[in-house]
Amino acid sequence: MRKLVITEKASVARRISAILSNKESQKKIVNKVPVISFSNKSDDYDVVSLRGHIIELDYSPEFSEWTKISLTDLVYAPQVKIIRSKNILDTIVDLMQNVDEIIIATDFDREGELIGLETVIAANADMSIVKRARFSALIKSDVENAFENLSYPDQRLADAAEARQIIDLSWGAVLTRSISVSSGQIGKNFLSVGRVQSPTLKLLVDRHEEIVNFKPAPYWKIIGKFGSTGFEGEHENNRFWEKEKADAILEKCLLCKEGKVELYECVTKEELRPVPFDTTRMQVEANKIGIPPVTAMKLAEDLYTGGYISYPRTENTEYPRNLNLRNILERLKKSDFEEEAAEILAQDNICPSRGKRRTTDHPPIYPTNGASSSRMKGDKWKLYELIVRRFLATVGGNAEAEVTKCVINIANEKFNAEGYVLKKKGWKKYYRKYITNTNIRIPKLEIGSSVEIRSVLVEEEETKPPRRYNQGSLIQEMDKLDLGTKSTRHEIIGKLYSRSYVQGNNMIPTASGIALIRSLTKHGGGIVEPEMTAKLESDMLEIMNGEKTLDFVVRESQDLLYKSVITMEPKMEVIGNEIREALKTQQFLGKCPDCGGNIIIKKSTNGKFIGCDGFPSCKRTYPFPNGAVIQTLETVCGVCKLPQLRVIRSGMPPQTVCVNPKCPSNVEKNTLGTCPTCKTGIIRIVYSKKGRRFAGCSRWPDCNQSYFLRKGEITPTSKACETCGAPVIMLGGHEECVNSACPEKTDKPSKF
Repeated sequence: MRKLVITEKASVARRISAILSNKESQKKIVNKVPVISFSNKSDDYDVVSLRGHIIELDYSPEFSEWTKISLTDLVYAPQVKIIRSKNILDTIVDLMQNVDEIIIATDFDREGELIGLETVIAANADMSIVKRARFSALIKSDVENAFENLSYPDQRLADAAEARQIIDLSWGAVLTRSISVSSGQIGKNFLSVGRVQSPTLKLLVDRHEEIVNFKPAPYWKIIGKFGSTGFEGEHENNRFWEKEKADAILEKCLLCKEGKVELYECVTKEELRPVPFDTTRMQVEANKIGIPPVTAMKLAEDLYTGGYISYPRTENTEYPRNLNLRNILERLKKSDFEEEAAEILAQDNICPSRGKRRTTDHPPIYPTNGASSSRMKGDKWKLYELIVRRFLATVGGNAEAEVTKCVINIANEKFNAEGYVLKKKGWKKYYRKYITNTNIRIPKLEIGSSVEIRSVLVEEEETKPPRRYNQGSLIQEMDKLDLGTKSTRHEIIGKLYSRSYVQGNNMIPTASGIALIRSLTKHGGGIVEPEMTAKLESDMLEIMNGEKTLDFVVRESQDLLYKSVITMEPKMEVIGNEIREALKTQQFLGKCPDCGGNIIIKKSTNGKFIGCDGFPSCKRTYPFPNGAVIQTLETVCGVCKLPQLRVIRSGMPPQTVCVNPKCPSNVEKNTLGTCPTCKTGIIRIVYSKKGRRFAGCSRWPDCNQSYFLRKGEITPTSKACETCGAPVIMLGGHEECVNSACPEKTDKPSKF
């Protein structure tokens, strides 16, 4: 038989061909498209890759004029399928002329089903010979099993993906055009609005406004230290809102030298293993180790196509019963995890943990092959190790801890103390890099016995605002609210950054992002509320289950969009004015001292810079701070009267700086001292393009003396190290030599 295999990606085409041909395939070029050919038993194969969607939805040309088409007409405007890679489609048409079987081997999910089906339909294939290969791992056993047990394409799965495409295009086009035209932001500067993107941005704006409007309130805690070990106990009231009450209790306690043990309980607690990785949990944990969701998904895709992990887009948190866990562990013995894998294999039973989500398309994410840190580097290895260690934790034993509760009575005031001691590492041995356990020991005490009071004191604290979202916690919240899917959430977050709606690791909304959401919340008829988007997500599932049709869901969505447009149209001028004002605020920094024009943030082909809008008659410009998030201020520099900025960089406290990096106010902060190498240059704080801080000589490149700088606020001292001559700085409340390799540091504290 002659067979044509269609894959989604070139890397998958190569891997499938290598597996089925025992690495004896040949490559040829048809219509400038690579095709891999090989034989397997009595069958001849051609394998071609689509490189993603070769067919895209769009509007026909008559709907392309943003300012000339009525928004209500655009809601119901027909969408057309456009072939973006005609040479690939022509190649498939040529190759399928004499085939007995066409096998779709795209990713097994909604999007992959649509990509494969729409391609063979566009090629006018004989659907009676079209089959489907479904696999969750690109390893020999899974691929061979998939090709030996072919099924048929799932039209309902493809319909769900196509419904999403149609709905997202409708909502995105209508809302983006309405907001961009009304605010005068058309062309390259258009303002993107989306069905999932805007409710997600609202989460960030709402949290930002909670933080900005938060007013901290002081409170007081009473802490006691007891016994020979000095274990801590906190007063049972936890928080005192009146200092006088806390002080009155403190006075009573200070009169006593001993307290009475009122309660003492010590129990062994079993600590259950974590559940297997679905896509969301994997992204959240990756974000904790410095790999943002967008990067994590790209790396996970590379690991999957390389045969190292299973398919990374899954909502399943329960390993299927037919997954051979011992085989996976045997493969891991050929990796850096040989010792851990052997240890778990020695268990009498391997019974994995499981979560509450169970689906039948793909298993949770697990390692499929061994790898070593000597060959796999950087973030790719970090993510692979995370996935391996999570898998090991799910099949290792439970941990055990000794948990102690103790109540100490001092003058009828009760203090609660809690102890924790890990007794049996279990799964924590394998996942220790990603968790923190601190042992707090409370010695064995008898109820009714006396215990020494070592100290009692009052500590003042204040209430804290809610934490900002990071990319990991935002993905968790999107998952909870059914905003987007496992495959699209990281892309939505990427769009918020690329559209300049948020900035920084803590996802601080910009002025334009805030104004957009405020306007849509007031005038948008509910389009930024998560409930509306979640309803459409449930509709997709109903298409997959056969409860609704593609046409019904699309029409229902368009009717909903139409109602929103009717609500918004009378208010578009107000919305546009609000956004225009916000954009001015986002770009405006202050007045130019030369011409009286506006100092604003500008863009060029080389990126952002700061300059006067009076150009070309006024040529005043300054570089944009490298690798920083900036916030505009209404203050001016006391030295040169130029505008000031609030500059935020990772691992450093925010700084208020003059826009002119050569201003004496900035130079003074950043000058650390004379260069000990060339004796003529100045060691000053500089920032790389990515915002990394270091100290370097002003005579670079003639003098390449530089020093790594630890995190924290740095203050120059005008002193030089007596040992190596490098500048001495104030960091973390104490003086130290800026030279981390200073000989004095290896033996004893530096002498200054």
